[in-house]
Amino acid sequence: MKITNINGSVTLANGVKMPYLGLGVYKAKEGNELENAMQAAFETGYRHFDTASMYKNEEGVGAAIKNSGIPREEVFLTTKVWNSDQGYKSTLNAFETSLKKLDSGYVDLYLIHWPVPGKYIEAWKAMEKLYKEGRIKAIGVCNCMPHHLESLEKECEIMPMVLQNEFHPMLVQPELLEYCRGKNIQYEAWSPLMRGRIFDNKQLNEIAQNHNKTLAQVVIRWDLQKGVVTIPKSVHKERIKENASVFDFELTSEEMQLIDSLDKEERTGAHPDTFMEQL
Repeated sequence: MKITNINGSVTLANGVKMPYLGLGVYKAKEGNELENAMQAAFETGYRHFDTASMYKNEEGVGAAIKNSGIPREEVFLTTKVWNSDQGYKSTLNAFETSLKKLDSGYVDLYLIHWPVPGKYIEAWKAMEKLYKEGRIKAIGVCNCMPHHLESLEKECEIMPMVLQNEFHPMLVQPELLEYCRGKNIQYEAWSPLMRGRIFDNKQLNEIAQNHNKTLAQVVIRWDLQKGVVTIPKSVHKERIKENASVFDFELTSEEMQLIDSLDKEERTGAHPDTFMEQL
């Protein structure tokens, strides 16, 4: 994708434009912490925010959007249906609850948080209904492998437009990236900075020094150059600004390959096939 500035976006399979850089609000506490983080993000130019019912801050996110003075249609808002709410009717109910908390007439992207066996297909069918009604602009899934996506393709009408998975230099999964490209599914990274575990990596620090950038900026730039939407989480104003300052440099093909080579299939979260045992 062409990387221009914080206002840049990717075009999903259905034509919806999704900003390629956003703010994740996992673990951001409602109240001053969340309000200040989102205000800093708005001031920096962010227009993409990623929450979930499980994060328990949808009300705060909705209020921050209202209070920002930014027109709702200029904001790309994502939330997710949690595992215990999956199933057909329960997903419909969960969506209504999220919409009420967000105080919005629609959601730009609604995601299945984890593919609960025996439930996620019915959850997806409920999301298809909501999508057809225009209450969701785009639908997708998180934490899936190709066999999950193939089950949806076989049993449902609409393919996911977005797959949000754990993604960072230690977990690249190039075959999965290629699979998504072939199916026109936009890949999105959660935990792009590996929950902070990546900051002592020698090679990444050397690349950062070469560009007079931080390691976080290098990783975010790597995400974008790989065509991956990314939503680094922070509640700190300076870090939120820093994470958006990635449009004034470019990684070389050699640097991109070096970062790719750090892949160890190392996860900070659960594996999509065994998450029920780990969560």
